[in-house]
Amino acid sequence: MLCWGNASYGQLGLGGIDEEIVVEPRKCEFFHGKQVCDVGCGHRHTAFLLEDGTVYTCGCNDLGQLGHEKSRKKPEQVVALDAQIILAVSCGESHTLALNDKGLVFSWGQGSDGQLGLNNFEECVRVPRNIKSLSDVQIAQVACGYWHSHALSRGGQVFSWGQNRYGQLGLGINGQSIPTPQIIQSLQGIPFAQISAGGAHSFALTLSGAVFGWGCNKFGQLGLNDSNDRSFPALLKSLRSQRVIYISCGEDHTAALTKLRGVFTFGAGGYGQLGHNSANHEINPRKVFELMGNVVTQIACGRQHTIAFTPSREKMDSFGLGGNGQLGTRSTCNRKSPAPVKGPWCSCNSPTDTGETLSIKLLEKNLIPRLSNSPPDIEALRLYLTLPECPLFSDRNNYVTIAIPFAKSLLSLKEAPLKVLGNWWSTFEPRVFQRLVELYKGVVVYLLQMHKMGIPSVEQRIFTCFLDTSLRLLEILHMVSERAGHIIQYDKFYIHELDDLIDIRNDYVTWIQRQMYPMGHDGGVTLCRYPFVFDAQAKTTLLHTDAVIQMQMAVDQAQMQNFSSMFMPAVESVNPCLILIVRRENIVGDTMEVLRKSKNVDYKKPLKVIFVGEEAVDAGGVRKEFFLLIMKELLDPKYGMFRYYEESRLIWFSNKTFEDIDLFNLIGIICGLAIYNLTIVELNFPVALYKKLLKRKPTLDDLKELMPDVGRSLQHLLDYTEDDLEETFCLNFTITEENYGATEVLELVPNGEDINVNQSNRQDFVNAYVDYVFNTSVAPLFECFYAGFHKVCGGKVLELFQPNELQAMVIGNTNYDWTELEKSTEYKGEYWADHPTIRLFWEVFHNLPLEKKKQFLLFLTGSDRIPILGMKSLKLVIQPTGGGEHYLPVAHTCFNLLDLPKYRSLETLREKLLQAIDHNQGFNLA
Repeated sequence: MLCWGNASYGQLGLGGIDEEIVVEPRKCEFFHGKQVCDVGCGHRHTAFLLEDGTVYTCGCNDLGQLGHEKSRKKPEQVVALDAQIILAVSCGESHTLALNDKGLVFSWGQGSDGQLGLNNFEECVRVPRNIKSLSDVQIAQVACGYWHSHALSRGGQVFSWGQNRYGQLGLGINGQSIPTPQIIQSLQGIPFAQISAGGAHSFALTLSGAVFGWGCNKFGQLGLNDSNDRSFPALLKSLRSQRVIYISCGEDHTAALTKLRGVFTFGAGGYGQLGHNSANHEINPRKVFELMGNVVTQIACGRQHTIAFTPSREKMDSFGLGGNGQLGTRSTCNRKSPAPVKGPWCSCNSPTDTGETLSIKLLEKNLIPRLSNSPPDIEALRLYLTLPECPLFSDRNNYVTIAIPFAKSLLSLKEAPLKVLGNWWSTFEPRVFQRLVELYKGVVVYLLQMHKMGIPSVEQRIFTCFLDTSLRLLEILHMVSERAGHIIQYDKFYIHELDDLIDIRNDYVTWIQRQMYPMGHDGGVTLCRYPFVFDAQAKTTLLHTDAVIQMQMAVDQAQMQNFSSMFMPAVESVNPCLILIVRRENIVGDTMEVLRKSKNVDYKKPLKVIFVGEEAVDAGGVRKEFFLLIMKELLDPKYGMFRYYEESRLIWFSNKTFEDIDLFNLIGIICGLAIYNLTIVELNFPVALYKKLLKRKPTLDDLKELMPDVGRSLQHLLDYTEDDLEETFCLNFTITEENYGATEVLELVPNGEDINVNQSNRQDFVNAYVDYVFNTSVAPLFECFYAGFHKVCGGKVLELFQPNELQAMVIGNTNYDWTELEKSTEYKGEYWADHPTIRLFWEVFHNLPLEKKKQFLLFLTGSDRIPILGMKSLKLVIQPTGGGEHYLPVAHTCFNLLDLPKYRSLETLREKLLQAIDHNQGFNLA
């Protein structure tokens, strides 16, 4: 045991020496032959813990902080703890805590701020007392601030008590001292490895290296980029990626040690205690660069100084206040950067490192390989719930050795235990379930990243096994979530990185080939087997790929038929495209005539549209305008096919009887053709339409979207808590509707007029109401629409979509990002991004009101909505024209191409652009 620093109160335990300060490490002879395993330093007293569990103290005893009344100059045993086996000690300014092997905590010394946790504010307690309110909790660690205290339980709970002037208890309040241990509720459920306390601030470190701090922050000692105190624990985000393994607090500064052995300091720096070669305070963690290259294994903070230990180089460095010799440099000068402590040092392992390595080894070699596929008792299954909570699982370095073998063991469980595990998972809170999902999504991304970088052919089979194992576990979790009514939303399973990590089109083609020829493939994993991980963008790519394949097959079939017709007169030649020749003034009638003559196979061909009397070649733009015009016509109120709801501005099928319900089949075909030909259309239906297309049932939420007033009223009925429901609402199982000016009462169930709505059947009434609006009343019309839609756009790929994703496919969205539009625009000819005319164009455009910007999109692309893949997929192109400034801009809608004359003034460009977009119907060759 070596000691140095202030010895004026006997706190170094060196006996009756004459010096008041010791400027270099000196052996404490009292501990010769004894093994000291822990030391706590207070303001003027010290506590020593020996290997046999006994506690010795020395130094100032004005407030009973020594726990005995013996000599203060040399260490004396705290006899009151003689019957205890103490495992840890900690000292505050004038109080002491000790923790025994049974998890009990003892306290003594100054208690005027409640820091002893004994439910009183006694000035001093001279004999150690057990903190009884913690007796039912097994404590693993204790930490003393100057006038407050903390304890960490083996279950991960953090307790605090004592002074709370700066919020240092982390309870969300500050001011009044609290004399009994309180759980810091905001830290519940987080696995902690260490707690630490400074003058009036505190820290807790998780097993995965996250750091939470709270309390006084006057000098930035919480590292949160400000100097505001915190009464709630706050995550120190700037150190999240550094993997902190230990943290120590001084009076007003903090030091953190990372897994890579970097030392970061922050807070008060007036004496140089941060080691940055300055006396500045730091409100953000800053690396001590002069310690780089040293493998630091331990750090410790005094009041205003810091020590770092590097055993591999047999050296210790100190910096900060040195007036009492506490730096051990044989000087009383302050040091603003690390300076060697003068003394003999020996190598030792970092306890944190040793413990972590050991626990990895235990999981990898002993525990996971021994998990049985048929556990002898249901309780043994609980390991499958608790093990993934271990932070070692989420370390990318352990994916292959721990996370994947665990998943393999889980998947090998027999049906009965796996069912039990699924039932347990279904009761998880969303955030806990999400953690498990995120873990294995991370594993999948990690594996795909490795694959993209290149995997040797000899390891390909192992990679395939790993990837399949991880995806199969995610598949089980997805099924559990779905069966439990969405523990987490479906999009929480999406892996957004897939687009960058795999060739989705190639994956889909491989998947299709394996379905056609199941015996002849290489056994690799296709992501299409696990469609729940695809986001909307990836699904859209799949749908487009599927459409291209089907179109090519339809074209090939037509060409084969045409080839046969050359030699066999009975075989009729056919067009490889579906050609619609229509007049603007009779667009519905002309389209109906063509589609009625067409066969189902024709709908799979590429669509070409020709407007009679117009010269435009359909490369996409004419087709876009066709869909825009025909949907506008079909949805016109003059046909009465759909009912418009003023409040929601949405439409739904009319409940009237129609002679020509083929029109609904036509609308279904047109919607299918739009998706199939990658064109968005104006179709203001609620999400309920897309649910029904995907064979899912609409709910009350869908009714709220279509008919907000009615939806709110039905929700009010369900939420009503009084006993007079029948008298208040006066409802029976009927619905009242207007039909050609007359009011009609319709029964929702047989004899519904005689059934009153009451507490017990109100849910049935709401279900019947929703069913009537979305199903019963419109069944024949919707069935025609459904049949038409699925003639064109059915199949497995469509079933991958969620209803709102399918809606975005059909009608696009309004997620406008005008900056992205400018970024993705290409230029031709003399134009480039900084050409004067182009700069004028974007200045004018960005200053247009939203409606005019939307009108510009309509002018240029044929639709004012954004494709599901976003603004960048529009690929706007601008080229110069040879005419003068009196010409208008011209849009080639087929190509999203804008001819822009070389305007030289802002006013002229604005005037001509607005003239052009205000007259946007019809296509002409420039």
